[in-house]
Amino acid sequence: MKVVVGLGNPGPKYASTRHNAGFAVVLELARRWNAEGRNDARFNAMVAEARVGPVKVLLVQPLTFMNLSGRAVQSLVNFYKVPVDEVVVISDDVDLPVGSLRMRKTGSSGGQKGLQSIIEHLGTSDIRRIRLGVGARPPEWQMEDWVLSRFYPEEQPEFDKAVVAAADATDLWVRRNDFDLAMNRFNTPRKRPEEESSTTG
Repeated sequence: MKVVVGLGNPGPKYASTRHNAGFAVVLELARRWNAEGRNDARFNAMVAEARVGPVKVLLVQPLTFMNLSGRAVQSLVNFYKVPVDEVVVISDDVDLPVGSLRMRKTGSSGGQKGLQSIIEHLGTSDIRRIRLGVGARPPEWQMEDWVLSRFYPEEQPEFDKAVVAAADATDLWVRRNDFDLAMNRFNTPRKRPEEESSTTG
């Protein structure tokens, strides 16, 4: 069994906001895999079960609100006795440009509070994660307001492409059981320093 956790906040107020990038990817996977979610009170999460080839996959959207995501994930992982390396967490990242994708097998939360909650509740930072860039906070914005804002019209197509890429990467990991392969294929190339300076100056 594999568990795919998409992070976000529940309810229509937060739909399509930057912070709900993880939810967007889980919904795309549910569409592809013809999986219908249900509110599972045992885990305080929306859970959809899919069969991808021989692999059973749980698509999870915690309903605890972002900062308490670890509670839902811990209860589900403990109930199904899922090894941590069979879990992937999908989240937004304000340190990446809109449309960028970063996959890692370990590391800090980078300030993403949902991922931090999961790290604390599972007791390890060795958690596979896929981060979707949602753009840096403009100086005039408070961080909370920025992540709960919606994408500008010119940003939306790039974000939509990232959602598809993240779903493709997850699908590859599930089918091939090879996270390294997915990382090599889908990680957005980092710009060289001279490219960064040419785009900012």
